[in-house]
Amino acid sequence: MSKNKLWHNVNTLLGIYGKEALKFSKNYMLKEKIEYKPLSEALQYFLESWFDVIHPTLISISCEAVGGTGSETVEIGAAIVLLAGAADIHDDIMDKSTNKESNLTVYGKFGQDIAILAGDTLLLKGIYLLHEACETLPKNKKQEILDSIKETFFEMSSGVAKETSLRSNLKISYEDFLDIIRQKVATAGAATRIGAILGNGSEKDIAIMSHFGRTYGTLLSIRDEFIDAFEADEIKNRLTNEFLPLPILLALQDKSKNKLLLDLLQKDIDQENVDKILDLSIDCKATKKLIDQMKIMIQNEIVNFSPINKHKDTMTLLLNSTIEDL
Repeated sequence: MSKNKLWHNVNTLLGIYGKEALKFSKNYMLKEKIEYKPLSEALQYFLESWFDVIHPTLISISCEAVGGTGSETVEIGAAIVLLAGAADIHDDIMDKSTNKESNLTVYGKFGQDIAILAGDTLLLKGIYLLHEACETLPKNKKQEILDSIKETFFEMSSGVAKETSLRSNLKISYEDFLDIIRQKVATAGAATRIGAILGNGSEKDIAIMSHFGRTYGTLLSIRDEFIDAFEADEIKNRLTNEFLPLPILLALQDKSKNKLLLDLLQKDIDQENVDKILDLSIDCKATKKLIDQMKIMIQNEIVNFSPINKHKDTMTLLLNSTIEDL
């Protein structure tokens, strides 16, 4: 198998299932006239760079997996895109993230005040669109979806708050870290739950799909921890404003690597030192154990969603892509 073949297939999948909701969300926002030019420019800038197709894809696939029609999820998927965008902007402000993948964030380009207001605007429009999209649904479905979103954002906020309390802590346990990740990825579980509700899934179907979303979100977030460990700017920012990527934290708990890593982290973190940090982090029993645990999570999840009749190959692809090249 060629390198990143799974990710290529996943990106194709996301383009198929998520693009309509993403397009709808952007058009919905652009209809709004914002009088203050800097705020309008900040929202335009964000919408041009925001490509969240994961959440609407999860909603659509989950709906179809239990027998529904994915095209009926577009507006709710678009609402989730806006809500996730708001959370992303606010998260960047809290983490003081000025750059992502060599691009300036809204916070980095427009400053804290405009970024807060841009996030608030997306949040308000997302909530409004969500209620609009639910208006034609049966009362019980509408209430289930709205309750799911409410509980999700409360849980996600708790995870972010816990994360904030542990900033610059170099001794975070794996259990605490994983607990934060599971809370912060609640939106993935909510997306698949909402999709199953829209698809008229049984209570069992809804529980299965919700569990799948949470597991996939967790695995994807752990993968992002490995990716961040490759980037000098990410390590610098996370060392100062967040906490270090998980593979580095795990290696710091290894007595044979702790001093070497601490010495490197106190130096200028250039690419040469990042390579040394990465080598120490990857060549660590705890990191290798983490990758093994990810594989076990995948196998267990595949067994868990075996009763579902459709999209099992798609869900397996999404799960396996999270460990590609690790």
